[in-house]
Amino acid sequence: MPYIDGFIIAVPKKNIDTYRKISRKCGKIWREFGALDYREAVADDVQMGKVTSFPRAVKQKPDETVVFAYILYKSRRDRDRINARVMKDPRLAKMMTPGSMPFDGKRMIVGGFKTIVDA
Repeated sequence: MPYIDGFIIAVPKKNIDTYRKISRKCGKIWREFGALDYREAVADDVQMGKVTSFPRAVKQKPDETVVFAYILYKSRRDRDRINARVMKDPRLAKMMTPGSMPFDGKRMIVGGFKTIVDA
């Protein structure tokens, strides 16, 4: 079954275009190294929950929006191999220098997931 890395982040609305440019480059790098799919989506119908929600999870500020994303891999083994290569790629390093990212990376929620339904 496929393996998925998923993440959500809060991105300042004024930085969405910059974030999109970086995301496109990241997607190309991940796909180049073997990821099957790379998707990023900006919140459209996401409400602030009373107890928990996407906005609460990333401590969304009034001037921010939530981005939900995932990367699809053939397997956990492929994911580990691909991510090891991606993290060493100098193109990614240039985009991820401290202070240059268009969002607060400390509020990123990320994790790896085993697929249980592939319909």
